Amino acid sequence: MKRPLTPPPNTPPRRKTPPPKLGNVWLSHQMSVFLASLGHLLRSPLASLMTTSVIGIALALPTGLYLLLENVRNLSYEWDSSVQISLFLKQEVDEAKAHILADQLLQRPEISNVQIITPVQALQEYRNLSGFGEALTALETNPLPFVLIVQLATNDTQAGSRLLEQLGKMPEVEVAQFDMLWLKRLFTMIEIIRRGVLILATLLSLAVLLVIGNTIRLAIYNRREEIEIYKLFGATNAFIRSPFLYLGFWYGLSGGAIAWGIVDLSFWLLQTPIKQLTALYHSQFQLVTLDLISTPILLLTSALLGITGAWLAVGRHLKEIQPS
Repeated sequence: MKRPLTPPPNTPPRRKTPPPKLGNVWLSHQMSVFLASLGHLLRSPLASLMTTSVIGIALALPTGLYLLLENVRNLSYEWDSSVQISLFLKQEVDEAKAHILADQLLQRPEISNVQIITPVQALQEYRNLSGFGEALTALETNPLPFVLIVQLATNDTQAGSRLLEQLGKMPEVEVAQFDMLWLKRLFTMIEIIRRGVLILATLLSLAVLLVIGNTIRLAIYNRREEIEIYKLFGATNAFIRSPFLYLGFWYGLSGGAIAWGIVDLSFWLLQTPIKQLTALYHSQFQLVTLDLISTPILLLTSALLGITGAWLAVGRHLKEIQPS
């Protein structure tokens, strides 16, 4: 009678290899599908570049307009820091009364500075700026009054309007003019344009969804037989949908990267002439471009648009494909 084989006394017992965890299998599958969808994009570089370029241009237009509005808004804030009121005094007000009135105005807490412009200074400035220097020499007397430039201590245009009304009622003042009234109109125009940019961004986002959805639809029809085989073997819609969602993600992300490049290049070309222009006005204005906050927002938005467009396309056309 044969004895059963027994392992040597010093041999450790064999351990059974545990089966892979379900979560690790799912994660490994998703990563492989994620990279395979990128490979599908790179296998047809010309067609992919055309599609992503259309997406990039559609996203670059509202992004660039938004940045232009932000730059105009920042520049207007810089102008708003010099809100001032011009007080044109009556002709009978002489220099002594003008200085007394300036000292009285400086006692008010809402006023930070008062500058006196004499009639001689005003006439000389008008002669230099108007181009009528020879004609002005024919004047026998100076018709210009004293002018007080009142600098406000706050940038609140509403407070400036209230102060304008009070100063205009002073007996020594002929005309009171709010020099930054045009800035309020500019803010209103900026708000109107901002809403127009939002509408344009919404329409172009819908266009991006349509472009990505049509591209995914073509990819679905090109793989129709493969999808039928998957369904024949019992694959779920979620299993079939994931490659197309990742493909939409790559389309959207690539389009966002192209949009970033277009916007960044455009503002780089504008930076030098804008610096030259602001230097003429002795301004320290810095051009606002895509930074570390707005760039991820742009890329994330474009990727979400890609996933959404792919989801809508797959959800519509996947139901039409059934194994025969």
